[in-house]
Amino acid sequence: MTNAQIIDGKAVAASVRDEITRRVDTLIKTSGKRPGLAVVLVGEDPASEVYVRNKEASAQACGFYSAKHTLHKDTPEADLLKLIDELNEDDDVHGILVQLPLPAHINESKVLNLIKPEKDVDGFHPINVGLLAAGEKDKALVPCTPAGCMVLLRRALGEDLSGKTAVVVGRSNIVGKPMANLLLLANCTVTIAHSRTIDLPSVVRAADIVIAAVGRTEMVKGDWIKDGATVIDVGINRIPAPEKGEGKTRLVGDVAFAEAAAHAGAITPVPGGVGPMTIAMLMANTLTAARRQLGLDEEPALF
Repeated sequence: MTNAQIIDGKAVAASVRDEITRRVDTLIKTSGKRPGLAVVLVGEDPASEVYVRNKEASAQACGFYSAKHTLHKDTPEADLLKLIDELNEDDDVHGILVQLPLPAHINESKVLNLIKPEKDVDGFHPINVGLLAAGEKDKALVPCTPAGCMVLLRRALGEDLSGKTAVVVGRSNIVGKPMANLLLLANCTVTIAHSRTIDLPSVVRAADIVIAAVGRTEMVKGDWIKDGATVIDVGINRIPAPEKGEGKTRLVGDVAFAEAAAHAGAITPVPGGVGPMTIAMLMANTLTAARRQLGLDEEPALF
């Protein structure tokens, strides 16, 4: 049994933001240009509004130019596409983020595919997806959550992950698949597991690195974790918390944290683990996009 190291995502995200802010200061002094991020929110989903506020605050704290576009939930798809076109042509905007989910009458793929790949700071455009899958990470914009997971892994395990056995539980386009590609590029031996995997506990138990990104509350149990393994919990699930008062809730991950911490060598908490890293890596992507669009040399990668 081990006493797991708790990987503090808030602290790591703060250090990443500090480095980004330093690089932005240098960029402004040398080029007179400021990275620009445009965030588009359609509708009034409370969770989305919180995310957008956090992204906007982080962008401003890093010294970016930040523009927020809020559209009514009944906005016609054509109006949103027109806005994307305008942002694509705006030289002050280096990154475009459309907050998901979108209202049902809007075709999500059509919107995301219209964003210029070089401004796609979420890393969801097929061009960026393809570059990452082809091993061209340094030419792509990589999805923010998997990128953040890689930073946390390297803080816990060191830069060299070669030969580690990694299991990614979840196969989404946003986390599971790009996460697997990043681990492959780090020379890990990678298995993608999911709800249809036969004897999932045994598959997870073989892993030195476990990435839980399946969207099911505390699905990964403590006895699934090999002693000393590193566990990165991407899940964010809201459950009732009557101990806090009537109608109150709390956040938990896809991993049964207390059980898993008894086995793991290192583990991320929820909240306070992967979540802060997602926004930090969005800032990193925006800075990278700005430097590329300004024709400047790449800086050392943050992950």
